[in-house]
Amino acid sequence: MNGYSVAIVGATGMVGQEFIKVLEQRHFPMDSIQLLASDRSAGKKLFVSHQEIEVRETTSESLKDIDIALFSAGAEVSRYFAPIAAQAGAVVVDNSSAFRMDPKVPLVVPEINPEDIGKHKGIIANPNCSTIQLVVALYPLHRVNAIKRIVVSTYQAVSGTGLAAVDELTTQAKQVLEGQTPVPHVYPHQIAFNLLPEIDVFMDNGYTKEEQKLAEETRKIMHADDIAISATCVRVPVFTGHSEAVSVEFSHPMSADEAQYILAQAPGVKVLDDTAISLYPQPWSAAGTDEVFVGRIRQDTSCANGLVMWIVADNLRKGAALNAVQIAEEMIRRDWLKAGG
Repeated sequence: MNGYSVAIVGATGMVGQEFIKVLEQRHFPMDSIQLLASDRSAGKKLFVSHQEIEVRETTSESLKDIDIALFSAGAEVSRYFAPIAAQAGAVVVDNSSAFRMDPKVPLVVPEINPEDIGKHKGIIANPNCSTIQLVVALYPLHRVNAIKRIVVSTYQAVSGTGLAAVDELTTQAKQVLEGQTPVPHVYPHQIAFNLLPEIDVFMDNGYTKEEQKLAEETRKIMHADDIAISATCVRVPVFTGHSEAVSVEFSHPMSADEAQYILAQAPGVKVLDDTAISLYPQPWSAAGTDEVFVGRIRQDTSCANGLVMWIVADNLRKGAALNAVQIAEEMIRRDWLKAGG
């Protein structure tokens, strides 16, 4: 292989393993790859491009001689090790919340604000999964007709919490079907056959941090500080794929047909919208795909300049690993990432 020295920090996690899949499937130009994780996971072996590679502990030493470091090991790990990796010469694309709202760190979705990548000081933030699919779908419309207000309710899969949550949903579903009473561990309540309107911690204003992140990140990515945004984020008993019911108020009227036409041309978007045959996006069919799917586009009967739509995407791919790899690809395309430091 000829190309770049890549490190994946958090390689044994769900997003870390998705990083490996995406890099392989997109034939990312790697000269070498380091798989890094906590000391608990060090020694495990994973396959990359048909080669078995041993996972090493994340240390300052293991982050040397790296061109691009893809982080998905949590905010605490990122806050400590991302600056170390950047100082050693790597460009870090961080999937945690650690740097997203830092004014000195670009928060990037390549279909929307790729030029922001060039402002990085060694660290680039990958947005929250629910934010990414929202802005990919809304920004093409915003460019044509400025958005004034967004009201969004998300329906977020358990894989967004991690492997332990996926296992808990599986276990609880079996327990319920067998007449047993599940005992929750990952979530505050049973998730099987249930909905939990609580993602991240509650704040004094009654919103959760997840809801706040969705609003703040959307404004930062779209360079639109004046958009009014209200979110309700709900954890649902789905393994993979986040869904969003979105009401948008524009500066001027926009028809559903016009919105559908604009979105059909938009990068990274696929319109599935034919109610006559019950065609609309579903998390089950979105899992394992790269696009952001939009459907049920219709006039908002409560708002003269409003539209309502349904947005679905794979939260592990476009919501995390794919977006980060696309950032790296964009840097290569613009000759902003040099091999060998």
